Amino acid sequence: MSVIIILLLASITVAALFLAGFIWSVKSGQYEDDVSPSIRILFDDKPNSTTTKR
Repeated sequence: MSVIIILLLASITVAALFLAGFIWSVKSGQYEDDVSPSIRILFDDKPNSTTTKR
């Protein structure tokens, strides 16, 4: 019976850590740019100036 209590406490601790990490990532702006990744493929890359054409 004590194993169930230990596992319950461990799972609640892990869930709290993941929740704290998610809240921290939202507050630090990790999910702010939701437009440019989907349209980035539509734009051409600028040519590299160090390469020469043969």
